[in-house]
Amino acid sequence: MTPDISSPRPGTADRDIALAEMKIARAGWASSYFRSFSLDQIRKIAHAVAQAAHDKADFHAEWAVRETGYGVREHKKLKNELSAFPLLDHYRDLDLVTPRLVPEKKIVEIPRPAGVVFALVPVTNPISTLIYKTLLAILSRNAIVFSPHPGARECSLDAARNLADAAEKAGAPSGLIQCVEKPSVPLVQRMMASDKIAVIMATGGGAMVRAAYSSSNPALGVGPGNAVVYVDPSAKFDETARRIVDSKSFDNSVLCTNESVLLTLDSCFGNMVRALRSAGAHICTEDDTARLREYLFKDGKFNLAALGKSAVWIAEKAGIRAAKSARILVPLLENPNLDDLFLKEKLCPVLGMARVADFQHALTLAKQIMRRGAGHSAAFHGEDSARLLAFAQAMPVYRVVVNAPSSQGAAGFATHLPPAFMVGTGFAGRSSIGENVGPQHLVHWTRIAFNKDDAVPFGRFDLDTPAAHPAARADRADPPPARPATAPEPSGGLDRDLLRQLILEELKGITGSST
Repeated sequence: MTPDISSPRPGTADRDIALAEMKIARAGWASSYFRSFSLDQIRKIAHAVAQAAHDKADFHAEWAVRETGYGVREHKKLKNELSAFPLLDHYRDLDLVTPRLVPEKKIVEIPRPAGVVFALVPVTNPISTLIYKTLLAILSRNAIVFSPHPGARECSLDAARNLADAAEKAGAPSGLIQCVEKPSVPLVQRMMASDKIAVIMATGGGAMVRAAYSSSNPALGVGPGNAVVYVDPSAKFDETARRIVDSKSFDNSVLCTNESVLLTLDSCFGNMVRALRSAGAHICTEDDTARLREYLFKDGKFNLAALGKSAVWIAEKAGIRAAKSARILVPLLENPNLDDLFLKEKLCPVLGMARVADFQHALTLAKQIMRRGAGHSAAFHGEDSARLLAFAQAMPVYRVVVNAPSSQGAAGFATHLPPAFMVGTGFAGRSSIGENVGPQHLVHWTRIAFNKDDAVPFGRFDLDTPAAHPAARADRADPPPARPATAPEPSGGLDRDLLRQLILEELKGITGSST
């Protein structure tokens, strides 16, 4: 008998939210089962996911550029690749699975994964961020549900499916890696406030990061960048200019770790300008600078049309005559004041450059500029260690990149910092973390602590026995059968009337009714 499907259908927003809540419930089951996996199983799954990401690095790079309009395909491919095996190699020896003994302190430490991670995916770096957060979740034995930026929805959905398929083929439970199909601000706000979410990984605009911190759930968020790069007279100007231009032009400067403002002394200003020009920078005339300021900051706000576009594209739109080979645009700022808009973060290949009288003046101006972007990153080029130390102590940041491109250096790909697409800005940047975020930040530890009195014996623990690793036992129970993506969890807490409407809507599609 054909069911009665004439009852009112749920609104699109309600349906999308309900489906997202089903994903969260399904992820909760997956995380509960996944936390019993052994270290070897975790590494096998992580390797499979990294391989899947690497194999489609170029495919998803091209898709991301085509869908979002931001960045450079070759650079996004490289970022996607760096988010896979290099990240896995960095954490290869990190064991977040096995209990640990600290006999000298009479303590046993037991790892506790967070559970379900809700992760935001930005439009500027969608695929690399998705790969990075997925591997962090796997290495820490957590499930993860992504909410992509609407502008990068299609490529993010496909990338998440690719990683989920690879994980499941390697033995991961179904539902470990999921992606919301129809993201929206109301949906994200609802999900971030869900009591089934253990932690939020917030990457994106400042408003969304602040919303994550206000959600009532724990959150790992990052603040905006505005990196000052100081070039000391002791620097090798040609090498320095090449590194800065390479960094500022990388993926059309959509990474928040890119250089924003360059400061150097009067004594070496001319040498640095010549070196930048030789490295591919277009040095702006006074008229160029005025035109660029008008185009980039019309009405006092950054023109989002320029975000992630090439230097040549921006020059054409601004009415500037620049060579087709120009890689970045460098407006020269004479006697800049703090109201100068070129001293703000610019996620495009435009680098403000100013000269200062002496090193102390450089420190003073840099500290004032870094009030926007506090806690993030700065860069130093030169061989004077005393000045480097003074610079690092004066800057309100948690990472200072030295003689390396800041875009890749602060993100851990041109330095030995942990590779990351979440760069913590700490207390200075109103963030909960000041490090590059890694899988260790998604695990807490239960500590069994004995009486410190030597007369009280410490227990005997054998962490190599099968009992210590339930997932490694031959008699481990098989997981429950995987639930379809749209199937409700019995304990999901969903409104029954809404579920009924969702089911009826599905039946409506099957019967082909138009009513």
